[in-house]
Amino acid sequence: MPRKPHHEKTINLALQGGGAHGAFTWGVLDRLFEDDRLWVTGVSGTSAGAMNAVVMAQGMAENSAAGARQALYRFWEAVSAAGQRSPLQRNPINILFGDWTLDNSPAYMMFDMMNRFASPYDLNPLNINPLRELVGELVDFSKVRQCFETDLFISATNVETGRVRVFHREEMTLDVVMASACLPQMFQAVEIDGEPYWDGGYMGNPVLFPFYELPGAHDTVVVQINPVFRPGVPKTAREIQNRVNEITFNSSLMKELRTIDFVTRMVEEGRLQRCHMQPMHVHMIEARKKMRPLGVSSKLNTEWRFLTHLRDIGRDAADKWLAKHYNDIGKRTTMDVRGLFGGLTVEELEDRNEHLEAGGQTNQAGPE
Repeated sequence: MPRKPHHEKTINLALQGGGAHGAFTWGVLDRLFEDDRLWVTGVSGTSAGAMNAVVMAQGMAENSAAGARQALYRFWEAVSAAGQRSPLQRNPINILFGDWTLDNSPAYMMFDMMNRFASPYDLNPLNINPLRELVGELVDFSKVRQCFETDLFISATNVETGRVRVFHREEMTLDVVMASACLPQMFQAVEIDGEPYWDGGYMGNPVLFPFYELPGAHDTVVVQINPVFRPGVPKTAREIQNRVNEITFNSSLMKELRTIDFVTRMVEEGRLQRCHMQPMHVHMIEARKKMRPLGVSSKLNTEWRFLTHLRDIGRDAADKWLAKHYNDIGKRTTMDVRGLFGGLTVEELEDRNEHLEAGGQTNQAGPE
C-alpha cells in the first residue's frame, strides 16, 4: 500500500479491548480513514482492539483507507448477524426504556451466575467458540501479514508467567487474535507454541512500548473504551465488578503512560540523548460521558442498532478530536499524562472537578 501524497502526518494507533464496545473504535477508525490525511505507521490492539486491528490491516492491504472502512463495516455487520442466534438478548423492559444492558436478561443472569461457580472447562468442554469461527471466516491472515506499510502489535497474557507477549504482524494468526480476546471466565486458554494465553488486557490494554522502535511516527493516539475516572463509589455487586474490571484493564495502560512521561522528561532535561530514545506525543480519543453509563453486560450486546450507535459515537469523537487536535500532531502531547490522576485527558480532569464541586454524588450507570 504506497503512501499517498495527501497523507500529511503520521500516527500510531493504540486500540483498547472491550467486547461489543469495540464498535466505538470501529467508528473512530471509520472517521480517521474517511479523512485520510493521516498515515498509520503502527497499530497496537488487544481483544476487540486486536480484531479491529487485523480487519483494518486486511482492508488496507486490499484497498488502502477505503478498503479498511469496508472491511470494518463487513466485520461488525457479521458480528451482529451472528449475535442474533445468541440467547443473550435484551429484556423487553430494557428495550422499552432504551437501556442497552443485558442485566435483566434471564440468559445473561444465568450465564453470569454459572461463571461464578464453574469454569469454561466445565461448561464448555468441547471449547466451542462461535467468535473464532466468525473471525476465521472473515479475516484472511495472509493478507494481514502482507500489510507491509503498517506494523501490527497484538498482546496476550501468558497464563503461566503472567507476562505480556506481543505478537508482530508477521506472526498474525487466528490463534493470536483469539488469545488476545480470551477472557478466562468465558473461554479456555489458547495455546501458542506450547504456551497458554489469556486476554491481553490484563498486561497490555493496549501495549505502547513497541512504538518506540518505529521510525517516522512519534505520535500515538489511544482509542479508549474503558473509562479511567468514574465518579462516586459503586454500591451494588454488579457496579463493583464493573469498576474492578475497568481498573484492571486500564492499569497496564496507566503504567505505560507514566513510563512515557518519564522518558519524555529525561529527553527534555537532556539526561537521555534523542538518538537513543525519542519523546512520544500521546493523544486520546474517547467519549467518556456517552460510554461511561454503559454497563459491563452491554459488552455482550451485539444488536445492530447498538453497534451502529457506538460507531456513531466513535465517529463523532474522532471528528471532534481531529477538529481540536489535528494541528497538535507532531508538536505536542494533548493528554495530561503528568496530572495527579496520571493518564487522564484534560476533559476528564475537568469532569472530576465538576463532580467534586457538585458534592461528589455518584454517577450511576443508566439508560442510553
